[in-house]
Amino acid sequence: MTRVLMSEPQISITENPSIAPKHVAIIMDGNHRWARQRLLPGAAGHQAGARNVRQIAELCADLGVEYLTLFAFSTENWSRPQKEIDLLMRLMGGMLQNDVDELHAKGVRLRIIGDRSRFSAEIQLLMARAEQITRLNDRLYLTIAANYGGRWDIACAAREMALAVKRGELDPHSVDETTFEKYLSMRDLPQPDLCIRTGGDNRISNFLLWDLAYTELYFTDAYWPEFDETLLESAFSDYQGRQRRYGRRKN
Repeated sequence: MTRVLMSEPQISITENPSIAPKHVAIIMDGNHRWARQRLLPGAAGHQAGARNVRQIAELCADLGVEYLTLFAFSTENWSRPQKEIDLLMRLMGGMLQNDVDELHAKGVRLRIIGDRSRFSAEIQLLMARAEQITRLNDRLYLTIAANYGGRWDIACAAREMALAVKRGELDPHSVDETTFEKYLSMRDLPQPDLCIRTGGDNRISNFLLWDLAYTELYFTDAYWPEFDETLLESAFSDYQGRQRRYGRRKN
């Protein structure tokens, strides 16, 4: 686990893209504080954050990252002021409406994980449309976690397994970690190699609780709207210096 404010990258990912992790997860935090620091309304922070999603996704694709998973809206975020929630829903709808064609043209496959039932019918249709349009792309697999929580994910998996046992499709004595993973939202993807959190907090906030078991964690004080190529280089360079032992003793 690393926490940084600002640091110069030791290796340029533009010069050596092989240092890029295969699967990067990002907890995008700090939009509101970024705006407040600049005496701007909170809406300006969320709008800047939405623009940065496109920029970081394009940069990751250029650098050879195969999978990018972004924590956009948690199950706990519904407790925020209604005005802020309404703005976030408009931004999400706008992204799904206006940015999908561009992502498709750049070879990005988009998938949304989380409980869609609380979103409006319009947003649910836009989610399905985005996934359908981009389903054959393979340059970057972009997963957006929306109304998602790690505990929710695990509970849903347990419920689906229980139903499979009840239907006689699953022997409970055969259940192991591999079996359980098949019922999780990220079952078709490799587990993240690196998880970056912006905004200064040192926690994962109920994000991919199962999947981050052996993921390298990187925390930065930079707010999400200001997280740019230089800071991404710093995170990747730091990751490159890690020794991932997965519980094994170093010889």
